[in-house]
Amino acid sequence: MSDEPLIVLDSVNKWFGELHVLRDVNLTVERGEVVVVIGPSGSGKSTLCRTINRLETINSGTIRFDGRELPAEGRALARLRSEVGMVFQSFNLFAHMSVLDNVMLGPVKVRGESRTAARDRALQLLDRVGIADQAGKLPVQLSGGQQQRAAIARALAMQPKAMLFDEPTSALDPEMVGEVLDVMTSLARDGMTMIVVTHEMGFARHAAHRVAFMADGQLVEQAAPAEFFANPRSERAREFLSKVLQH
Repeated sequence: MSDEPLIVLDSVNKWFGELHVLRDVNLTVERGEVVVVIGPSGSGKSTLCRTINRLETINSGTIRFDGRELPAEGRALARLRSEVGMVFQSFNLFAHMSVLDNVMLGPVKVRGESRTAARDRALQLLDRVGIADQAGKLPVQLSGGQQQRAAIARALAMQPKAMLFDEPTSALDPEMVGEVLDVMTSLARDGMTMIVVTHEMGFARHAAHRVAFMADGQLVEQAAPAEFFANPRSERAREFLSKVLQH
């Protein structure tokens, strides 16, 4: 177990055509740390998240994960993706497979685990996210909150070193948001390294070790939650918080 940071972004730049979506982003995430990335829409938060498991390539700079620069392709990239769990806004579950089979698929297909071992762990994980009783159902038979918890269980089944959450609750009805955030909070407590892009300020306050505020493709400031919410340093962050916290 190394004491170097798990994730290091160094001067990362990304363009979509003429649009400069990530501008010289530097971010270091320690092992076991929970970093919540907030900021206005279009500020580059999701793109940042997606570069870390190379769903988006970068134009310049470097990203290191667990001491190694991100691989470009092939087996090394598949290995990286198995070490970095990702949960999206949409649940991306396979519609024709039961919830249990969705969670078992990665360990069996990618890691070559036996079906028995994969099934045992999948059932444990479904229990952990509170939907063990839904294991035999198809995703369409679950509520949005249950589907997202199944997606979290599926990511955890690969035993990742880190979890990336890209607005995991923004597609959910308000009453389902809490059940997903509860699962994420318990993961944070158990020491999972997490980068979470979210609009849920309550989660940022309670579960984050550090809040990173992005605007216009730049990482404008980073601070512990108490400090950031009480005393944001940049005008841009003050303006953002005054809009999101007054409602």
